[in-house]
Amino acid sequence: MTVDSRAFRMVPAAVATWAAAAASTFFPEMAGAIAAGCGGLVVVALALLIRIRMRPSTRAERAVDPVTVLAVVIVALAFAAAAAATTAVAAPAREAAVASATSRALEITAQITAKPERSILGWRVDAVAESIRAGAHDLPAGVPVTLLLEERPEGLDVGARLHADATAFAADAGERAVLVVRVRPSGAVVEPPTGTMAVFAGLRAALLAASGGLPAPGAGLIPGLAVGDTSQVAPELDEQMKAASLSHLTAVSGANCAIVVGLAFLLAAALGLPRGARVAAGLLTLGGFVLLVTPEPSVVRAATMSAVAMLALLLGRRGAGVAVLALSVAVLLAGDPWLASSLGFALSVAATGALLVLAPPLARGLERVLPRAVAVALAVPLAAQLVCGPLIVLITPGVSLYGVAANLLAGPAAPAATILGLSACLAAPLPALAAGLTALAWVPAAWIAATAEAVSALPGAILPWAEGLPGLLALTMAGVAITLVILRPGRRRIALVARRLSALGLLIAAGVLAGTVVVAAVIVPMRTPHDWRIAMCDIGQGDAVLLRSAGRVMLVDTGPDPDLLTGCLDRLGIGRLDVAVLTHFDLDHVGGAAALAGRTDLLVHGPVGEAQDERTVSGVGAARTVQGEVGMRGTLGDAMWRVLWPASAAFPPGNDASVVVEIEGPDLPRTILLGDLGADAQRALLSSRVLHPPYRVVKLSHHGSADQEPALYRALGAELALISVGIDNDYGHPRDEALRMAQNLGMSIARTDQDGLVLVGTVSTDIGIRLTLWRERAPPGVGGAE
Repeated sequence: MTVDSRAFRMVPAAVATWAAAAASTFFPEMAGAIAAGCGGLVVVALALLIRIRMRPSTRAERAVDPVTVLAVVIVALAFAAAAAATTAVAAPAREAAVASATSRALEITAQITAKPERSILGWRVDAVAESIRAGAHDLPAGVPVTLLLEERPEGLDVGARLHADATAFAADAGERAVLVVRVRPSGAVVEPPTGTMAVFAGLRAALLAASGGLPAPGAGLIPGLAVGDTSQVAPELDEQMKAASLSHLTAVSGANCAIVVGLAFLLAAALGLPRGARVAAGLLTLGGFVLLVTPEPSVVRAATMSAVAMLALLLGRRGAGVAVLALSVAVLLAGDPWLASSLGFALSVAATGALLVLAPPLARGLERVLPRAVAVALAVPLAAQLVCGPLIVLITPGVSLYGVAANLLAGPAAPAATILGLSACLAAPLPALAAGLTALAWVPAAWIAATAEAVSALPGAILPWAEGLPGLLALTMAGVAITLVILRPGRRRIALVARRLSALGLLIAAGVLAGTVVVAAVIVPMRTPHDWRIAMCDIGQGDAVLLRSAGRVMLVDTGPDPDLLTGCLDRLGIGRLDVAVLTHFDLDHVGGAAALAGRTDLLVHGPVGEAQDERTVSGVGAARTVQGEVGMRGTLGDAMWRVLWPASAAFPPGNDASVVVEIEGPDLPRTILLGDLGADAQRALLSSRVLHPPYRVVKLSHHGSADQEPALYRALGAELALISVGIDNDYGHPRDEALRMAQNLGMSIARTDQDGLVLVGTVSTDIGIRLTLWRERAPPGVGGAE
């Protein structure tokens, strides 16, 4: 089946509307001009169309068909003008809200329009402000806002109303939300959903309760597969689902909607209803599903894309599906221009387009070497990955190598889990039936979880990829080459040449990739010394220090990025951490904590100051968790570690209350790690008389900031100062004052911004134990090892 070229006539409308929506939302001051310009061009094009229609056409004009071209242009410009006009109309209220509400104490009443989601700041939820009051003044209301809450209040769900004291700041350009509103911890009052929304909220809550008693990790997936609620998905499983390219299964995507529509269509067919009635039944069921899983913008988008795809496939008109898809995109963007910057919307459109346009020819190409059924099954996830992959690297610079295989394995289980989970949700008024259906849904959910765990554990599950636009273009080119190689070869010489060049390019790329993998996985580890005792990871602006004794490993802080930390652990062959220490909860010390999930026995953490700190601790999922206090001690292989600070509540949670650890053993030089203590806290530590100098290695506090107490370092008597710091960081770390202090005290200095990975070892000599220092990037005049 080929796609009629006439089906693509609506594509220019979608492209033009998308461009106008993006330009007007990012530059709202230009929205009126864009709308007027597009409207003026529509008038000109209409005049030309009328003129052409009033005179006889020539043979050449009939071949070019200027009437069709002008009609396409008119439709595209009209939709573009509508998108810009929507932005222009909303701009005054949005600008007034920003000007009036930012940097002021507010009283806000907002209606929740989307499910609350966890974020690094606590909970994040979209809403519409029904009223905003600053003192005695009422501010412009009716604008979309994003609420940030430290805790999720009871009853906070779609359709609920929240009353709270808050502060606000302007949202980023292009965002639908006008304001980001930070709700104060106390005083938030929630009016639960009412009417239909209350009924659906109760059904979702019942499903969460029913699945909560089943074995993990499959139980956490049931609400996500059925109604898009991922609140019970453990952090470790979430990372595994992403690595296996299965995370789309736990969101309400087009696939979920397609399952629901397909089931309704089949049931209608079994009842003998005609095709029109079957389609109507599918669409009505889809509408009910949207209400059940909450009619938030992402769900409406997914439902629209699904309805387009299902209508096209069920009616047997894939070409019509392309036209309807383009029309739907134009209509959605004209009504909601802020979708233009939504990656979720772009992925929905891309996946639907891939299903309609790319999957069938890929299946025909694969049939040359595979059975038809296998080719068809493989073509769908392959088309989706080829089209969506370049967009995904914009937020996650990596490519799932086994994503297609994982989807083939887990794909058959998703419909069963969705259908059974939905049935359990709807059967909530009958608890016994709901429990039985939930238990049945656990079986396919557990299979999906097991698939994610197995695939994510395979070597090279995530292939690192370039970030940003270069990564997008590179992966797009690779996708085009793969597509040309798979498609049936055409008879034209240019098609054959393109196919051969694509195959050659892929072979070269595969060779380069293989060489890169060999260097990263074999040569670099071979060049890295294995007899280290202390390792300071190169993780940018942050701390991540490993200490090892008799094969046991301690990690102190995680740095800001879990991927960078995972790369360091993998390079050093560290799979399990006996002890992990989170000195305090600044992002540059705990941002990589997700890399610890499922691999940590004991977690020692600093004082907890906010709800997010508690979530960071619980997300690690350590076998045992304790808060670090002075005098706490333990063993690491043959070494002994002790916590020296914080000693009291004199310093609030943060830098000056960092956990300070000392460690020493027969195979580990006496080392002290000072977290981010400032000079005042350093003086308090010195006067506390808990130190046991001399030390041989010190991790310089706060990345070598100027806020140091020289008397402390003089008392420590260390010969080596470690500074974990990012290249060209915004803080100017390490400061010259700190470097001069260390040099004046006779310390050697190793710093990750210049040296990369730093490894400290020991060598026995006739006069005692000597430290060795290996630098990944030795500075000029210094060898890699000292």
